[in-house]
Amino acid sequence: MLPFWLSIGFLSLVQGVLVALPGPPIALPLLGRLQGRWWALVLPLSIVVVIGAIALDSASAQFLTWLALIAVPPLAAIALGWIVHGARPWFALAAIPLFAVAWAAKSELGGQSCALALSALACVALGWLLVCVVPPRWVKLGIYAMAAVDAYLVFTELLQEPNTVLNAAAPAANLPKLQLVSWGSALMGFGDLFIAAVLGALLARDSRLQARGALLATVLCCAWDLLFFAIKTTPATVPLALTLLTLELWGRYRAREPARA
Repeated sequence: MLPFWLSIGFLSLVQGVLVALPGPPIALPLLGRLQGRWWALVLPLSIVVVIGAIALDSASAQFLTWLALIAVPPLAAIALGWIVHGARPWFALAAIPLFAVAWAAKSELGGQSCALALSALACVALGWLLVCVVPPRWVKLGIYAMAAVDAYLVFTELLQEPNTVLNAAAPAANLPKLQLVSWGSALMGFGDLFIAAVLGALLARDSRLQARGALLATVLCCAWDLLFFAIKTTPATVPLALTLLTLELWGRYRAREPARA
């Protein structure tokens, strides 16, 4: 088993990579009628609804593990085929061997890596679709709200027990658990990758800004891991919100420089 510091550091690196992966959002005719600012609520509600449902009925965790098992592989295929930078339609076929290895070697590092890749790519697809239908301003507010909700639930210890139930839920036939992210000796929530992918899709309209955001997110996520020396659970969405805040403040500062000159 890999040491925890290495495992959580790798997952934080994956968060940074997810910021760099999505291509720029486009106007999709099929999603034209779905456009609206209220979809930004998906970000904070993805935590509130899941945790609330499990707290009220632990059987909800079983439903969520099956939902992830069914939805994640095709979403990952969509990301590989059409969304990530350099995507090609035939790349979507890579989701098949990824799922096969994740199932056959679920208790080994190779299987965990394939399951992580599937979940991360599925988050790219979901995050990109969300940014396609929500105005940028409201996506930003959604990211901040999600991080605030996550931090509140973690620091008040309202998240830990339902999260433990969700992590323990497993589908039948020894199928992989895709409702969480597990690598080495560290665990991370699906939402922690989702917010990184949303941020990446939001920044993808400007390739330079996206690259800076990915680098900054990697640094902040890894630095945030130092909190594990003091507490057992941290809200891993917070460094992504801090990344967005830093980029926004820096952009405003740079915009004021010519006026001062």
